[in-house]
Amino acid sequence: MSETCTEPSRTTSSPSASLETRHSKLETPAPVLTVAGLAKTFTLHHQNKSIPSVAGAGFTVSAGRLTALIGPSGAGKSSVLKCIYRTYLPQTGSMVLHGADGDLDLATCSEHAALRVRAREIAYVTQFLHCLPRQGTVDVVAAPLVALGSTRDAARAAAEERLRELDLPARLWDVPPATFSGGERQRVNLARGLVHRPRLLMLDEPTASLDRRSADLVVAAIHAAKTAGVAILAIFHDPDLVAALADDVVQLTRPEVPCAA
Repeated sequence: MSETCTEPSRTTSSPSASLETRHSKLETPAPVLTVAGLAKTFTLHHQNKSIPSVAGAGFTVSAGRLTALIGPSGAGKSSVLKCIYRTYLPQTGSMVLHGADGDLDLATCSEHAALRVRAREIAYVTQFLHCLPRQGTVDVVAAPLVALGSTRDAARAAAEERLRELDLPARLWDVPPATFSGGERQRVNLARGLVHRPRLLMLDEPTASLDRRSADLVVAAIHAAKTAGVAILAIFHDPDLVAALADDVVQLTRPEVPCAA
């Protein structure tokens, strides 16, 4: 990532979201995801109130590059990821996933189409690991590959490679991750997200619960994913990680809450 940012490389998508692009390559990378005018509001029906979470976010995530979402708590960073993953439906805006078979707007596509791309092309690594309670760790990590048709042996071999990269001891591979520390579960979660090399990888504070050594391993895994051409959208609060990993930076601000009449 270039430390020099000139004025022409800085654009503003709205009063609540701005994009600072840092050019580190001469060639133009292929866009994987384009978000424009994204807005999400939560309605409190019992209070007859609407609480804006995201307003007017716009940016592009490209192959082999990491776009960092930064901003204060309450700026809607996690809501953006959940909208892209279709956990939330936005009120307005588009989230276009570009592919060889054409473009798919995740804001308006069918549930079937959304589930298909989630299984094949998008991985979302949250701060919390959700899995079957008695499933061994290697099978938890292998699950995305099995769902795509890989044999259990081939999927487990790939899972073991990812776990080895993140330095999870082999003695723990057949143990359910529910018994692990927060940092160990976070590494398992990242290994599962990386096991099938998705086109788009979304990370929500991937080093939040990790010690320095484990965080360094995660950073190395993210670098390897970028080198392999994965497009990455990540939330960070640590400016050092942004400086080390981000090619593009999106600054979100808290949306204004309308005054009651």
